[in-house]
Amino acid sequence: MGDSGRLSVGIIGASGYGGVQLVRLLMEHPGVEVVYLGGNSSAGKQFSDLYPHLGNLVELKIEPIDLDAIASRCQTVFLSLPNGIAHTIAPTLLSKGCKVIDLSADYRFKNLETYKNWYGGERQDQEVAATAIYGLPELYRDRIAQAQLVGCPGCYVTTSLLALAPLLKQGLIEPDTAVIDAKSGTSGAGRTPKTNLLLAEADNSVA
Repeated sequence: MGDSGRLSVGIIGASGYGGVQLVRLLMEHPGVEVVYLGGNSSAGKQFSDLYPHLGNLVELKIEPIDLDAIASRCQTVFLSLPNGIAHTIAPTLLSKGCKVIDLSADYRFKNLETYKNWYGGERQDQEVAATAIYGLPELYRDRIAQAQLVGCPGCYVTTSLLALAPLLKQGLIEPDTAVIDAKSGTSGAGRTPKTNLLLAEADNSVA
């Protein structure tokens, strides 16, 4: 615990859309003290300059990503990064004694062949991935509480599993008969500008 008796927490990728919501939630959590906000592209900026509506909650600056410094200050580190980056960071933080909670797809699969089939890229961290716990507390709360590494599910899977799990548990449906029709807004694609996410390109479309 930190000096305040609360869990000292850091967030890498704090300035993205997922990161800012995470900051907002954690700053209001009585058992957590946010001591580090990281992101190379926004390093040196006051978080409140990026998100003025949280100025009354957050007085921290965005800092460069320095894993040694992060590990010395944080007990738990959230990774709010694009897919394919967390796996280059998490093993080092884990080896330094931090707990890691990853919001990307990098640790949703214990088998990296499954990950590569969906997301591509080469990975060398199979042993680390095999220790990850699937971060859906409604189904795995006890395991998450003991985990060193948590891989959080995405929005579509969370929506689908929370709807289907009670029905499957009670034997009310057959798994191969379920049909899921789910849609997400463009903010789910992150803060990085992309032509296909511009309003003029995406308006009135379903892809």
